[in-house]
Amino acid sequence: MGETKRTKAELQAELGQLRAELDLLQVDKRRHACLAVEHELTVRALRERVKELNCLYSITRLAQREGLSLAELLAEVGVLVCASWQYPESARARLRIAGAPEDGLGAGLGGGLGGGLDGAGAEYESPGYQPGRPRQQSPILLRGERIGEVEVAYLEDRPEADEGPFLREERHLIDAVADTLGRIVDARRAEAHLRTLSRELIKAQETERQRIASELHDHLAQDLATLKLGMDGILERQYPSPELVRSTLPELASGLASAIQDIRDLAYGLLPPGLEDLGLVSTLARYCQDIVARHGLAVEFYADGMDGLRLNFQTQINVYRIVQESLANIRKHAQASRVTVRLIHSHPSLIVRIEDDGRGVDLDQRLHEFYQLKKMGIWGMRERARLLGGRITFRSKPGKGMRILVELPAQGSGGQDE
Repeated sequence: MGETKRTKAELQAELGQLRAELDLLQVDKRRHACLAVEHELTVRALRERVKELNCLYSITRLAQREGLSLAELLAEVGVLVCASWQYPESARARLRIAGAPEDGLGAGLGGGLGGGLDGAGAEYESPGYQPGRPRQQSPILLRGERIGEVEVAYLEDRPEADEGPFLREERHLIDAVADTLGRIVDARRAEAHLRTLSRELIKAQETERQRIASELHDHLAQDLATLKLGMDGILERQYPSPELVRSTLPELASGLASAIQDIRDLAYGLLPPGLEDLGLVSTLARYCQDIVARHGLAVEFYADGMDGLRLNFQTQINVYRIVQESLANIRKHAQASRVTVRLIHSHPSLIVRIEDDGRGVDLDQRLHEFYQLKKMGIWGMRERARLLGGRITFRSKPGKGMRILVELPAQGSGGQDE
């Protein structure tokens, strides 16, 4: 009887051990199942990351292809985007980029740094795209301004994920695609802007050469030819009478003085004398006085806070040209009786303010014309301000004159003492 009890106890112990081992096996089985699921999730996540990286890499490669239009680029990107989402067979994309603003003069004309860009815009929709479906969207930004968007939608209902039916990683991807497209558009428009400026620079150079040639030929050369004829008239006589000499020489001297003045005016227009030696303030003051003397236009010049400010030659010559072009436009078009030019150093900025009491202009209406005709005066002033890292704004209304405001950084310009 005792032996039977021992055997039963042993059997119970063995049964308990088997149950424990079975529990361990079940735990191991569940662990292996969890590891398998985790492995599958990891593989799936890696597969999604590879698709995302391929998408961004392919977009970068597309941006380097020459001759690829913006519309073609968006179509290629749309295909890449659809293939990179979790359910590519159901994914559809829509990409839109608006045309560039026509000019950086701005609607009220406060923005002097943008514009002048190619105005091309484009849009792409995948075949069968349905805007009413659940979608992800990310804005395309150009220097902080929204110029378009990237959208991805599913044609069929999909299980809920992190953002509707979309993964958290897909949010990161669509944002990255939108950011990349914004950078591509920025680079393309900058290149187009540079090409336009290069063409305008060549045109301006040729126009200036034609002006100089005309000045030399039509005025200076003719004046010198007239002087030569007068001198020949005297020299042809073997014994010219004193009366002839006295009557001819003053006229010849006057013609010679006029020719000398023409040469000085021509040289003054090419490079204002004294700019490097006297500084910007003195040179502009003298230029404004010259406008008063030669054209009768009342120009008042003021300089505030300029004592001790050091400006390099590039800053000085570009500020001088902006004022020169402004006064030339006012004299030709504004019908103004009075102009005020102010040069102000207000740390950390150098401010140039030019105001007239002329007839003014509706800049909102004239903006398109300025862009289409590519008025080199307006373009040149704006580009000179941009070259110096600043901005130029225009304010005007019909009958209210015009105000031109230039704001430039004055720090670290170095060079010439004022």
